Amino acid sequence: MKKVKYNVVIGKNFGDEGKGMAVDMLSTDAGRTVVIRHNGGSQSGHTVEKDDIRFVFHALGSGSLCGADTFWADTFFPDLYKLGEECSAFWALTGFVPRIYAMPDAQITLIDDVLLNMAAEVARGADRHGSCGMGIYEAYCRSEAGFAVTVEELVHMNSEQLVMRMAEIRRQYVPVRLAALGFGDKYALPEEYAELLENSAVLENAAESILANLKYVQIITDVKAFLDSYDTVIFENGQGLLLDSENTEFAPHVTASRTGLHNPVAFLSRFGFVPERVVYVTRSYVTRHGAGPLPFECKREHLGIEGSDLTNIPNPWQESLRYASHGTITDFIKPVAKDLSLLPERGNKCECLLLITHLNETDGKILLKEEALDAEGLGCRLECETVFDSIAESYTRFSKDIIVKDF
Repeated sequence: MKKVKYNVVIGKNFGDEGKGMAVDMLSTDAGRTVVIRHNGGSQSGHTVEKDDIRFVFHALGSGSLCGADTFWADTFFPDLYKLGEECSAFWALTGFVPRIYAMPDAQITLIDDVLLNMAAEVARGADRHGSCGMGIYEAYCRSEAGFAVTVEELVHMNSEQLVMRMAEIRRQYVPVRLAALGFGDKYALPEEYAELLENSAVLENAAESILANLKYVQIITDVKAFLDSYDTVIFENGQGLLLDSENTEFAPHVTASRTGLHNPVAFLSRFGFVPERVVYVTRSYVTRHGAGPLPFECKREHLGIEGSDLTNIPNPWQESLRYASHGTITDFIKPVAKDLSLLPERGNKCECLLLITHLNETDGKILLKEEALDAEGLGCRLECETVFDSIAESYTRFSKDIIVKDF
């Protein structure tokens, strides 16, 4: 596979496709590399296995095991409270911590965002939206309401000042947000969350951790010069394309952010660049972790899937991983074709690669609604659609084993 500078990795479905593996593949032998996290936040769980190491990435870029740096764009909501735990775990496995850079106005997730998110999902019961409980949408809503806290602001705060800022948000914003979520009207606020949202020690502990973990982050003001200093730039998308905030088909069971090409194209256009390669990642079947529509859903055993999922364990907010086949070839292509229309002029300037993972679990077959195709058969069906330029097959958990084939 030829080397290009500006790459975008996008999950084709509802997430959990193997985006971490794709980023690791693009980061291998890629020269000086930076991975840009640009949507969502630390709810992402991107798994990379390399040699004897298995790591699940949240705020760090999934190219870190290859030595890639991480950059937080201003559309990413980092959770600095949790960052220390991730960096410590990475250091314990590798002996180093990746360099992390951030735009000054990257807005952080606060502890009350997480508490509001968890409380809302618990209260909704069977009507839950499928959130992971990490507070990303709540951080977005708070920022939209004028209560954002940026990475740059943190640099100029001590622990007491940050506690005062979070306490002010708790007084002025949280009651309004609770009402908007239906508490006091539609739902009763669960007692455990009511207590935590009144507890000042929660804010004090969070402030201490946030500022302590700020040591891992360096602010970048000249982004163009920063990008120019790298050989390879990889945009690592969170969630999946079908969870894009503008996807009305699956609302309200979507994320708060843009999960396709929108953010990378908008980001690069500020500096006169365009994506040169887009990698759409899909399992050989479809999964969804959380509530919401899942076309062609069926029991895992009906798909004949072998093995088990080590990353997506059941949790109180998303419950268990759900399974489905792909639809028709038209269903398979439609969201990608729509996403690619965001490129100003695709022409021959941007390569489009389809990476199919977990083929080892389905005997090398891609499971469609009414048929099962091997990668070659799928490639023949897709070739005339002029959407993908090449197809890649993954039969193991390691990016080094990925096979790339041009049409």
